[in-house]
Amino acid sequence: MAVPKRKTSKAKRDSRRSQNMKMSAPALSICPQCHEPKLPHRVCPNCNYYDGKDVMAGR
Repeated sequence: MAVPKRKTSKAKRDSRRSQNMKMSAPALSICPQCHEPKLPHRVCPNCNYYDGKDVMAGR
């Protein structure tokens, strides 16, 4: 079994863990059609509009 030769310092340990602290929730934008929150640059899950067009109309 691998055993560390030296104790990991607090600075090294904390700098490794700091990447998880930078993550944040994705930004939301407001759909211009139904005014519900949605992810930017994606089809609105509520009204199926994108860029002013109904993209699910053909289905």
